[in-house]
Amino acid sequence: MVTKQEAAAAVRHAKVVTGVTWEQLAQAVGRPLVWTTAALLGQHPMSKDEAATAAALLELGDDVALAFQLQPTRGALEAAVPVDPTIYRLYEVIQVYGPAIKELIHEQCGDGIMSAVNFRLDVKRVPDPAGDRVVITLDGKYLPYQW
Repeated sequence: MVTKQEAAAAVRHAKVVTGVTWEQLAQAVGRPLVWTTAALLGQHPMSKDEAATAAALLELGDDVALAFQLQPTRGALEAAVPVDPTIYRLYEVIQVYGPAIKELIHEQCGDGIMSAVNFRLDVKRVPDPAGDRVVITLDGKYLPYQW
């Protein structure tokens, strides 16, 4: 049986070989771009039809399509502190701005948290005269603590 990690590696390889983009995969599967990318990298289970569509587009076999359908172990990174520069910068952003974000959520919404289950995420490249910018939108449902 192919694991979700092995399937993710197969996806990365197949994308290079086939030239298929994440956007093309998302359109074919009929799901949002970020969700589809995360699913194919092992963070969400796909339906049987979604998995078959993605596997066919990437020219991968039924064993990989089956792995796409498995329940993931979410948030599993290879190290407690990520070493990849892109992922580490996001970690750094949360280290620097996490306490401020928490305070602002509490001030504006009350004692609670932002859901990572009822959640949307978007990534965009935005032209800027001083150099293009990356805009990341985190959109999670507010969940009040209930005592």
